[in-house]
Amino acid sequence: MTDTQQPAAVPAAEADAGRLRRRLLALVAGNMAGRIGALGSLGIATILVARIGGPKLVGAFTLVRILPGLLCQLSSAGLPGAAPYFLARDSYDQSRVRPTLAWLTVIGAVLGGVGWLALSPLAYLVFFKSFGIWITIAAAAPSFTQGFVSVGKGLLQGTDDQPGASLAIAVEEFVFVPIYLVLLTGWYGPGALIAGLVLADVAAAAWIARRLATRGFFRGWGRPDRRLGRTIAGYGVRGYVGQLIDLLQLRFDMALLGALAGPKVLGVYTVASKFAELVQLPGLAVNYVLYPDFAKEDRAKATRRTARLILPALGVSALAAVPLALIAGTALPWIFGDVFDDAVVPTYIRLAGVVTFGVTGLIMAYLYGVGRPGAASTGQGIGLVVVVVLGAILIPRHGAVGAAIATSVSFVATTAALLAWFQHVRKTAAREPAAGPVPDAPGAGLAAADDPAPHSKG
Repeated sequence: MTDTQQPAAVPAAEADAGRLRRRLLALVAGNMAGRIGALGSLGIATILVARIGGPKLVGAFTLVRILPGLLCQLSSAGLPGAAPYFLARDSYDQSRVRPTLAWLTVIGAVLGGVGWLALSPLAYLVFFKSFGIWITIAAAAPSFTQGFVSVGKGLLQGTDDQPGASLAIAVEEFVFVPIYLVLLTGWYGPGALIAGLVLADVAAAAWIARRLATRGFFRGWGRPDRRLGRTIAGYGVRGYVGQLIDLLQLRFDMALLGALAGPKVLGVYTVASKFAELVQLPGLAVNYVLYPDFAKEDRAKATRRTARLILPALGVSALAAVPLALIAGTALPWIFGDVFDDAVVPTYIRLAGVVTFGVTGLIMAYLYGVGRPGAASTGQGIGLVVVVVLGAILIPRHGAVGAAIATSVSFVATTAALLAWFQHVRKTAAREPAAGPVPDAPGAGLAAADDPAPHSKG
């Protein structure tokens, strides 16, 4: 390169970096807006359900939203999390990836519905006895339909339609409200609730399918590939283990606190937890936006980009935590009543731990994007061990404060473990030739087995 060429290259690189920053900020803001819209729609729906049927119907609403969703994730082998990776990677033949993903979606949805029917006697005895066996059986319908919506969002995410994926998060919750209002003109009770959820899933899935069609997702399909399907399922299961661990890490303290301290203390702590978890929104958005980006890039470039974003990600979470900390002492008792004064201190403690979630979301997006979902799950597993051990020690003596300390320390431990994995993969990336990744060094453990073998083109 000549002396005259060098000065022009620097401004060009700076301009590219500026465009990347602006794009990232716009996509993260859009994703956060979608999540906030979803929370608002869910809040309105919960108020409607509470006005119609009181706490009992709210309980049914919670159960038929959460339990079928968990079963869908399991029956689809973590496909919503795996789809963006395989769609974003140029090393996979997309004429086979897309029909294979569609094939796996249908199989997962069918398994979800059939699995619910098989488990319905147990679900009836444990959760739905007060609603009747027919309502329990009817809940198999959302176990089938939710799979299409969950995977559909992953398909939008993986086809570089981040605005559509963010909008789908809001659409999924929003469409239930007008559908349920129409049903309420002549139908009440849990049957109308389930019907509303199913119709909302159908509407959201149709909207997602139309969005995918306009981007050519259904054009140029080949035959579904069974071998590729096994590879996708293996990747998805490794990631789903991490999702289960994450759920346990977030909710183990509540389960233990409820068992040891009773529902009153648990209610106070739940308010503190939900308030503090608002800090996670930027980290969730960063994770959602960057995961398919990292999957497209070569590992060395994704590694450099991640390293540059670690401190900004921490700073964004810290900035989000500050206003929540400033208003917690006034807002919580004012909104929920003076009996929730005891939620203020646990909120401060939880905020201190969850402030690391921006980094957690970033590193998890990186590990997923470079084909290491198992490494992400391992980091989350360390956090789960910490919350279990500290929770068992602190909760019996200190109640809600002890639960908050245990969870906050586990958040920090998870972030530290993920950063350690990042450093390991970073060293591996530095040794990779330009042609692509090489196997990890002996002794790398889970990371070495974590890269799914790319499906050859043709």
